[in-house]
Amino acid sequence: MSLQTKSTPIDYQIVTQQILENKMENLGKASIREIKKLIDDIEKASGEKFVRMEMGIPGLPPTKVGVDAEIEALKKGVASVYPDIFGIQPLKIETSRFVKLFLDIDVSPEGCIPTGGSTMGSFASFITIHKCNPLKYVSLLIDPGFPLHHQQLMVLGQRFESFDVYNYRGEKLKDKLDSILSKGNISCLLYSNPNNPSWICFTERELKIIGELCSKFDVIPIEDLAYFAMDFRRDMSKPGVPPYQPTVAKYTDTYILTISSSKAFSYAGQRTSMMIISDKLFNRRYPSLKNFYSTDIFGHSVIFGTIYAICAGVSHSAQYALAAIFKAANDGKLNFVEEVKEYGEKAKIMKKLFIDNGFKIVYDKDEDEPIADGFYFTFSYPGYTGEELLKELLYYGISAISLSITGSERLEGIRACVSLVQRSQFPDLEYRLKKFNADHKNF
Repeated sequence: MSLQTKSTPIDYQIVTQQILENKMENLGKASIREIKKLIDDIEKASGEKFVRMEMGIPGLPPTKVGVDAEIEALKKGVASVYPDIFGIQPLKIETSRFVKLFLDIDVSPEGCIPTGGSTMGSFASFITIHKCNPLKYVSLLIDPGFPLHHQQLMVLGQRFESFDVYNYRGEKLKDKLDSILSKGNISCLLYSNPNNPSWICFTERELKIIGELCSKFDVIPIEDLAYFAMDFRRDMSKPGVPPYQPTVAKYTDTYILTISSSKAFSYAGQRTSMMIISDKLFNRRYPSLKNFYSTDIFGHSVIFGTIYAICAGVSHSAQYALAAIFKAANDGKLNFVEEVKEYGEKAKIMKKLFIDNGFKIVYDKDEDEPIADGFYFTFSYPGYTGEELLKELLYYGISAISLSITGSERLEGIRACVSLVQRSQFPDLEYRLKKFNADHKNF
């Protein structure tokens, strides 16, 4: 029996019509923002509320200390003044303290630079790094990853390679990376940790492999820490006390980190993050940079060349907000990890609902340890590709994104984000999953 002849939670004709009107020829290839618009349209046309898991948007109130500091800065008139491109001094100082206290690494304030979200940090990195050495013209993405990183490189017209890390965990990662980096044309590699979309977390062994091989082959790792300290299996909330947020910076001295205010601090709307460049890389000279910038010094070129060209500075008041957030965390007055643990608690419940109704978790382990409960999880349903499953779930009022747009080779899977799902929706989610399983388990 086909879905057309079944009674689905969301009217079959409405969903089908909205897919056509949005010109979604292949839902599995649609971007996150395209899926969001489609769901908005279906909700409006049907009057039914979806269990929305497509967007990685914080579902918690913004950190109050940031809001208060930003309001105060606005009252003092900073909105009328251009901020310095390299950032306000309080933010640079507190960022340097933050990475020391929560990552146990030393970076001078000079190398701590505000950007308009972590994606701007990666974009500026790609632009600048590819101008450092004409023999190194390929970026490497360790996937699955945030689809926008792929898009950034395509927009820039820069070559890149990628691989799904699922089959290369632990020591297997060493041989895989060595085979790629040894070609000599890789300029940088990028990954997120914890990972978007799979929520895998690299182990210390794996980070050591990445760092040492990057040093060996003169490759710059770009570590996206958008979900800072959100591996809730370990308490990384106390400043200056181990365990610290794991980082490649412990195993190489030439690196770039991006730390976002969006998820860990629920401050997404102000699009503020920090790009942190190691002291050695910041001061390193690349003769080829003088073909594009006024100097051959990497850090100077990033700030006064690339970032100046992209945005000429980041929101002045939001910088004061992030400075206050970091200071409160550094001083032990703000336990930002405790504030976002709700994501992990919701994920644990939601994953069980999926598993109890015939679904399977796709990325399920970090080496031999079960994966953490956090901001995202991935799931599949027997007999369906991720693209098919994504479309099928729309008729049941459940939205997500296909793993196929993340560089994943696990094409049976889709990614769910727990942030916007309210606990009050759990009974509805359970009902919809049960009905989906009843309608599909004999297909």
